[in-house]
Amino acid sequence: MTQTCEIAVIGAGPVGGTLALALAARGRKVLLVDTADLKPMEHPDFDGRAYAIAQGCRPLLQEAGLWDRLPFAPCPIKDIDVTDGKPGRAPSPLKLHFDHRAVGDEPFGWIVEARSVRVALNAALAESEVIVRAPAQARVTRHEEGVEISVGDEHFTARLVVAAEGRQSPLRQQAGISVTRLPYHQTAVVFAVAHEKPHDNVALEHFLPAGPLAVLPMTGTDEHPNVSAIVFTESDANAKLLYGMEDAALLAQVRARLGNRLGALRPAGRRWLYPLYAMYASRYYDTRLALVGDAAHGVHPIAGQGLNLGLRDAAALLALASAAQDPGASSVLRAYQAKQRPVNMAMLLGMDALDRLFSTNFPPVRLARDLGLAAVERLPRLKQRFMLAAMGR
Repeated sequence: MTQTCEIAVIGAGPVGGTLALALAARGRKVLLVDTADLKPMEHPDFDGRAYAIAQGCRPLLQEAGLWDRLPFAPCPIKDIDVTDGKPGRAPSPLKLHFDHRAVGDEPFGWIVEARSVRVALNAALAESEVIVRAPAQARVTRHEEGVEISVGDEHFTARLVVAAEGRQSPLRQQAGISVTRLPYHQTAVVFAVAHEKPHDNVALEHFLPAGPLAVLPMTGTDEHPNVSAIVFTESDANAKLLYGMEDAALLAQVRARLGNRLGALRPAGRRWLYPLYAMYASRYYDTRLALVGDAAHGVHPIAGQGLNLGLRDAAALLALASAAQDPGASSVLRAYQAKQRPVNMAMLLGMDALDRLFSTNFPPVRLARDLGLAAVERLPRLKQRFMLAAMGR
């Protein structure tokens, strides 16, 4: 027997899962398929991974029924510091400081534990009308009239299929959509630290010649009242060395770059290693197919915008597909690409330029960028534009 749904979402990660829930909340019949078993992905123990959620993406998470289900409280980002420096030296005194009060009462965004998002997704999906098949493999056939999806012995039809499978998207490859990759020859070492001094809800982006070091404020626990996530970007070879260091040696490398900003440091959770590259798809749609999130684009994590770009894709597709009589019509998909691709390309190019500008130790360039930071610090209207962009507004 063939079951009928309107939209099939392939990939139940934060972007695909959120989109499926939001579509169902608007009355659409949705099939959600993922190759992984979702329950074991909840990670009951703190593991140090976190997402930066921009203020502008919170309404989508609320509509999907996720925000109030987060089991661990998000940590608001109230201020952002942007500094420049060298390993073993204090940051340059010429820096940028963004205060959320300059643009309103809301924070720039929130740092949310990765496991918290997964727990909320699983709980919301269990109570929703979304048809979930995981772990399962979807076999998709698309044609002008619709989409046919086989999941094991089950068969579904849909008007639209959404690829939310990540950077190696099989649906994107099946559609013959080409991808351009921009290698950085950098790898991020991600972990969390417990620290002596409070972070005061301030996020730090500290630019260094080998790559940026981000410090993201997290909500403390009974065991660790003061906790921050560290995203330590280095050359591929050095990142592997950092990843393999004893705790004391790794924390010494952090202190060499931060000084005494956070006081005494202790490790919290485990470490993760992520090779970095940017990528973009030549187009965001094909017949009855839309790409969202990492299936369509990937950016350097300098500003923590990767997930936010994916959530904005989901919000744009949600608005268009939920209002259309035929959510897979070519006019809907063209409108989706026209809305999202220019914005995402601008962010990709901007993050790429920032990384290349700051990943050099050439003295004239260092002086120019430090003077640039100081100049922006003294231009309130330009600072406000940067702050609104960070909020996703």
